[in-house]
Amino acid sequence: MLPLGKANIVLQASEGMMVQSQTALVVTYGMGVYWAREAAAEFPGQVEILDLRTLNPIDWDLVVDRVKQHGRVLVLTEEPVLNSFAESLAGRISQYCFTWLDAPVSVLGSANLPAVPLNMALEKKMLPNAGKVAAELEKLLKW
Repeated sequence: MLPLGKANIVLQASEGMMVQSQTALVVTYGMGVYWAREAAAEFPGQVEILDLRTLNPIDWDLVVDRVKQHGRVLVLTEEPVLNSFAESLAGRISQYCFTWLDAPVSVLGSANLPAVPLNMALEKKMLPNAGKVAAELEKLLKW
């Protein structure tokens, strides 16, 4: 049983990297957890993954706490970004955690299409994957 409103830290960044401000937080749920884990392998000790598990209620206190620790945030989702929950969450993080951010909050999700294509090659282009997450994390960590 998943406790409602309690997020889970799936992967922690190393304390040493956090002290040097060389880490990023990935806030995600669903398939994003798997993409983020695979991408984090390219950045040993630099990525923390927070699995929200439930969106309403959301574990806002843990999100804020982890944002304060890292200063760089990627909100990752499988849904199209435009007018999405992830975009709303990124805005809320930007508004309430602004003084602790070292970079703008990034959002990565599916391409803004009306439906998932039935063609596997097109579906792969539309959806996020570990490679796309790694590219976004690289930009965020260089900020």
